Amino acid sequence: MELETVFLFPDTQPTDEEWKEIATQDYKMAVECIETNYFGAKRVTEALIPLLQLSDSARIVNLSSSLALFKNLGGKPTTDALGDMETLTRDGIDAILKEFLEDFQMGQLKAKGWRGNWTAYSISKAALNAYARLLAKELPSFLVNCVCPGFIKTDMTFGTGLWSPLEGAESPVFLALLPQTGPSGLFFSGKEVVPF
Repeated sequence: MELETVFLFPDTQPTDEEWKEIATQDYKMAVECIETNYFGAKRVTEALIPLLQLSDSARIVNLSSSLALFKNLGGKPTTDALGDMETLTRDGIDAILKEFLEDFQMGQLKAKGWRGNWTAYSISKAALNAYARLLAKELPSFLVNCVCPGFIKTDMTFGTGLWSPLEGAESPVFLALLPQTGPSGLFFSGKEVVPF
């Protein structure tokens, strides 16, 4: 089955070989992934913060992925760089992503210790998680959290997800509607807190 078939006939499931092809990233795709998942979310968030500061119940809910949890990233350099919340800065996150893309372009991901499959996606979401934790510290009157809604039946998953989009929306809405005394700076898998 050609990949075009998967897109034209979404009820058709990709084979293992097609999943490998889908999961293979080139440098251009890695840049696009990081630009969308991290820098795009960061730009929108920073544009909206002044409006949110007018609210007495400001919420920022970042859609993330369990693939971005440190236990799934294979350790260094990601966990060292993005996990140290005492010294991490916004510029530091940007520098980590720049280093990742340079290593990607030079074919040095494995040699430098970056994780193998879905690398740009995982790193972009790990950076988004770190950014959310920084915002939670900087904006104590806000509730800022990350959530993995689960493996959802979408075009991105070729309909192979476990839950419907409606079911996938439950946990982000849950976080958006937390009481003002709710938690901030955390990662949720569904409605459960899990360690970064």
